[in-house]
Amino acid sequence: MTLRANWSYPTAIRFGAGRIAELAEACAAAGIRKPLLVTDKGLAGLPITASTLDLMEAAGLGRGIFADVDPNPTEINLAAGVAAYKAGGHDGVIAFGGGSGLDLGKAVAFMAGQTRPVWDYEDIGDWWTRADASAIAPIVAVPTTAGTGSEVGRASVLTNSMTHEKKIIFHPKILPAVVICDPELTLGMPPAITAGTGMDAFAHCLEAYCSPHFHPMSQGIALEGMRLVKEYLPRAYADGTDIEARGQMMAAAAMGAVAFQKGLGAIHAISHPIGAVHNTHHGTTNAVVMQPVLRFNRAAIEARIEQAAAYLEISGGFDGFYAFVGALNAELGIPANLTALGVTNPDLAGLTASALQDPSTGGNPVEMTAANTRELLEACL
Repeated sequence: MTLRANWSYPTAIRFGAGRIAELAEACAAAGIRKPLLVTDKGLAGLPITASTLDLMEAAGLGRGIFADVDPNPTEINLAAGVAAYKAGGHDGVIAFGGGSGLDLGKAVAFMAGQTRPVWDYEDIGDWWTRADASAIAPIVAVPTTAGTGSEVGRASVLTNSMTHEKKIIFHPKILPAVVICDPELTLGMPPAITAGTGMDAFAHCLEAYCSPHFHPMSQGIALEGMRLVKEYLPRAYADGTDIEARGQMMAAAAMGAVAFQKGLGAIHAISHPIGAVHNTHHGTTNAVVMQPVLRFNRAAIEARIEQAAAYLEISGGFDGFYAFVGALNAELGIPANLTALGVTNPDLAGLTASALQDPSTGGNPVEMTAANTRELLEACL
């Protein structure tokens, strides 16, 4: 099967191997003449970044780059990125990389024209209306991993460096104008990152599917996204050069991010504070806590998971699905629990409080309280 297409859902997406060559066209379509490429420290020196900068320069777009981006980006990274954007006289952003580069790039484009602190735009109520929408710079997103799906999202996740809390910054215009999904850019991902990012996509689909909110469109996307991960993540992990598997995983990642408009849940409510405090990889953390959260929610989701198991051709209903998740984690080398992930002596009271403040709790099928959230955290250790 040739994995190449142009999609217009939820934004303009150019999907297919080699389509990074269309970067200049994508910038023109977004109205960008002098972009700032925002990526993370790890990607900055890699060949895929150098070749992308060469494409920009050859098209007369310059080769402006900002890469002072931590794995869990903070408002400090954001301030430095906005300063670089203004100093370079840029008129748009190419958000390039995994979740950190994509989220920070989107946040730079958003904040470059705002006057209030970034925390004033947290995803609470109608706080997004505080922003000057006309001052948000256009964005072209280029994912280099297959996990977060941030390329098709309307929000950025930032860690508050003072409180170590992850905050979701939301505005409809943060959605990139054009996305280039080129699976060739993911060929260099090491197995551990392939596994962690892939399980992030699975977590997005799983939690969206289990969310009690009414959104049949997201429900269907989430179900098919889980199928793609089940079929293709082990292949991508076993053979990083499998371009079909890489492409299908890139599609699954975008599908997960679209699906979770329906809601997330306890997996993310726990993963966010764990990552913010202990600096763990987000997708890997999601995978580690997935089985305890399934047990936590079982009474509310068993019938729905049985339906998913049937679609995914997993026998045994809920128990079969639960066993499948454990087996997949083991196949991918995911740590067995948070302790094995390196989370030692956690502040359970602080983590519980942070989890309960996470917007993801609103999409969890079982109500999260201080007592049961702490019990859940203990089960994850």
